Amino acid sequence: MARTETELESGIILVAPPVLVDPNFRKSVVLLCEHTSAGSFGLILNHRVTVGMSELLAELSSYTEPVRIGGPVQLDTLHFLHRFGGEVDGAIEIRDGIFWGGDIDELQQRFESRMPSHDELRFFLGYAGWGEGQLESELEAGGWIPMPASADLVFPADPENLWRDAMIHLGGEFALLANYPDDPRVN
Repeated sequence: MARTETELESGIILVAPPVLVDPNFRKSVVLLCEHTSAGSFGLILNHRVTVGMSELLAELSSYTEPVRIGGPVQLDTLHFLHRFGGEVDGAIEIRDGIFWGGDIDELQQRFESRMPSHDELRFFLGYAGWGEGQLESELEAGGWIPMPASADLVFPADPENLWRDAMIHLGGEFALLANYPDDPRVN
């Protein structure tokens, strides 16, 4: 499988290749939020959980969009991506108007005046993490397909089909694999 030329850095998307069988990352699309020599932190954008926000944080119970599994690490932590920029203290711009975290109380205040839409805010339980050099090794071994992030990929209208859409967006042989079956032996 051909590699893309996207540099490994904060603000890129990592797409799991069709042959990745780890159930935590099977057909995952991950936004890399932080990448340093000490390790990397990302959020899986397309795996949902059955628990709703009302069960996690009563103050944000009016948020009705599905919560996502950000990754297998520390599933007792809540993370969020948004497009509110400087309106939320402590938010970190990942790329072109895509922000990670910030003051949850300020975010909650936004709910009082207007409910954010799916293309402005997403919540995640847990995260995906890699130790020093681990992500580079996985990338070198073909374990991820990197691509530039965009708001359409981070805040998709249909997160359930995000992996397929990302593969099509990559084009070429990747687009051909967009309909790769879960188990090719029964195809």
